[in-house]
Amino acid sequence: MDGGDEIVGGPRLIAEGEWAGWQYWGDHDPFEHQSGPYYFRDEPDGTVRCAFRAERKHMNGGGFMHGGCMLTFADYALFCIARKELLEQHAVTVSLNGEFVGPAHVGDLVEAVGEVVQAGRSMIFLRGIVSTGGRPMLTFSGIIKKVGRRAP
Repeated sequence: MDGGDEIVGGPRLIAEGEWAGWQYWGDHDPFEHQSGPYYFRDEPDGTVRCAFRAERKHMNGGGFMHGGCMLTFADYALFCIARKELLEQHAVTVSLNGEFVGPAHVGDLVEAVGEVVQAGRSMIFLRGIVSTGGRPMLTFSGIIKKVGRRAP
């Protein structure tokens, strides 16, 4: 990637290039590593912004971003948005809903923002929007469940 020092058990801060100042999880999640890379950062107003640059591998046969890519990115965003609620605890997605409202093309900067609607003892409810160039692509909502760490 673009450099930076990896924090053990946490995200890596990017030190240079287009993504300087952003963070990513590195190889922590093999599927996200293959389908991304996806990045996130905390904004001054406290919101979490996630982003990636659309590549050819993210497109469908018609030349538009594949819906599966949008939903994978929304799933990634759920966990970034809920990061403070999770407090280093593991979690899984139990529900993810999305409505496709617009396209993205190769080279587009794709971003997601959202909010925690409700955080309980074991479940976190979230909603957000994926967009490019200020145009919405996907509205999403999801629920993640806190779980114990899986035995090795």
